[in-house]
Amino acid sequence: MRALAEVVRTRSDGPDVHVAFLDLSEPSVGDALADLHAEGHRHVVAVPLLLGHAYHARVDLPALVDEVTTRLPRLSVTVSDVLGPDPLLEDVALDRLADAGADLSDPDLGVVLAAVGSSHAPANEVVARIARGWDGRHPARVAAAFASAARPDVPAAIAKLRAHGTRRFAVASWFFAPGLLPDRIAELTAESAPGAVVAAPLGTDPRVAAVVLHRYADALTGAVRTA
Repeated sequence: MRALAEVVRTRSDGPDVHVAFLDLSEPSVGDALADLHAEGHRHVVAVPLLLGHAYHARVDLPALVDEVTTRLPRLSVTVSDVLGPDPLLEDVALDRLADAGADLSDPDLGVVLAAVGSSHAPANEVVARIARGWDGRHPARVAAAFASAARPDVPAAIAKLRAHGTRRFAVASWFFAPGLLPDRIAELTAESAPGAVVAAPLGTDPRVAAVVLHRYADALTGAVRTA
């Protein structure tokens, strides 16, 4: 995340770029906003590095921002839309898949698009919709899978693809960075389809940084996406 922020910083024309975390790492969102206020900033745009409208985007982040702005009423915080879905991010995920050695022109290939999963069904449907789009554009078969909170999981998705006749497998990553859940997906893939390739997460690709800046710009102008 810090490396991605550095890419955003190098591509931005003026705004300060800072990193904050919702949990598990420092600085927290609250501390980062308070520090910016102490430095004299009175308006901050928070761009959630999230791929869907699940709990963090709908509940967690707004509550944290409300707590800080209630305590610091002179600070205004605009929260942008989440990053995903976005065609640029899909392109990065497909490129990561190709880099791992997967050939989507192979009709015997089954691709699992692996995402975090959510108890919020519409967030999962976005991932499933991306998988259906890929499935319709490429000879390889594509199915969505989730690391937690939703079905199907990776073994079930691989079983579904295998039932459709695929003989080779690859996993595309709908994650920004390495971590516990991508590790779990890799482990389940190795158990269910030994030899399958697992793509790297989206990471610090300049196209990811471009989407961050697009969301920042949209937040400043009040634009709302309909995707």
